[in-house]
Amino acid sequence: MDNNSCFEIAKELMPGGVNSPVRAFKSVGGTPKFIERAKGPLLFDVEGKQYTDYVGSFGPAILGHAHPDVITAITKQAQKGTSFGAPTQAETQLAACIIKQMDAIEMIRFVNSGTEACMSAIRLARAYTKRDYIIKFSGCYHGHADYLLADAGSGLATAKISHSPGVPEAFSKYTLNIPYNDPQALTACLEHYGDQIGAIIFEPICGNMNFIRPQQDFIAALNNAQSNYDCLLICDEVMTGFRVAANGAQSLIGIKPDLTILGKVIGGGLPVGAFGGKKEIMEHLAPQGSVYQAGTLSGNPLAMAAGLTTLEIILKDKDFYQKLEQKTQYLMDQLTIIMHQKDLPFSAVVQGGMFGFAFIDAPPENFTDISKADQTCFNAFFQHMLHHGHYFAPSMFEAGFISCAHTAQDLDKTLADAKKFSS
Repeated sequence: MDNNSCFEIAKELMPGGVNSPVRAFKSVGGTPKFIERAKGPLLFDVEGKQYTDYVGSFGPAILGHAHPDVITAITKQAQKGTSFGAPTQAETQLAACIIKQMDAIEMIRFVNSGTEACMSAIRLARAYTKRDYIIKFSGCYHGHADYLLADAGSGLATAKISHSPGVPEAFSKYTLNIPYNDPQALTACLEHYGDQIGAIIFEPICGNMNFIRPQQDFIAALNNAQSNYDCLLICDEVMTGFRVAANGAQSLIGIKPDLTILGKVIGGGLPVGAFGGKKEIMEHLAPQGSVYQAGTLSGNPLAMAAGLTTLEIILKDKDFYQKLEQKTQYLMDQLTIIMHQKDLPFSAVVQGGMFGFAFIDAPPENFTDISKADQTCFNAFFQHMLHHGHYFAPSMFEAGFISCAHTAQDLDKTLADAKKFSS
């Protein structure tokens, strides 16, 4: 069956034919590719066409797809059982591994998605501080909980939705939305609301409005909020955790948050989320404390096995992230040269195995900046590269990813085909 037939059938059975909106290719046009299998840096669709993958399941596939050690770990666990509704040693082992690497995490709880982790962390922060207001930043996506969907970047921006229908205004009443990388706006908000703000949730490096690093004065304002306003910092590292550094992006920017959100890589490609932080805060969670949070499949044995194996492989190589970033930097540097030779506005940013590029003169600093990038040019480039067998994220608002399985030959083939692009 071809991709078109698969899509037509899917659209009759699922809204838009997909289970996550960006997969529908609505903003870039054309028919989405239905993937049948993947191996290393490659995807294969139902028609048998091969693609070099720069999405990596939006982050988790840092080792490449179907890494043999990860597959072995999943298979061994599946033979013992897939879910017990009871504690397992694997949960403790993965928790210990993460806590050893992340200085800001003293205790952790596993859940099933990044959305669930963000939602739970905010509930915990509000209960701990006894304050209702939270601050988030425009273009940062922290999952699809009702009170986090305003100006949430990523999928909403791709679908040209700023506020989702179905979310009562009262649900977002206590969510204060301000621009990313705007220390003045952050300080003004803190001064106005004072001791009503329980937490600030932020991405240490944004991956849901393309790829944006925080500026030093913005980092200083976040640290000031933590020390002078007694509000908790919640660092959302669902994308960046173990993707850009062994100790998280927070270690790169000089912030030690009160709570950290993790996902993607720590599940080795299986559904997972986690939130952790200071012991004195985490102990407020049930059953030790009174803040309720639960999940039937939380700490799922398959996800724990895949995640632990993935982290063990990554962490045993002290040069893992340096080598990964060298590949990523090479691809983006050469792509920038190619696009500039074509007299196209183009900028790219890299950290670890994560990158962002846009048809814009300078790297974006916030959601307003990336919204000004040339969408038409991006769509044409996306379709060109897809036609030549290279799978980039089907949205200019999404970051891209490289795995350790990508070879120099993979990257050079991608660049050779990029040279053929004509806007």
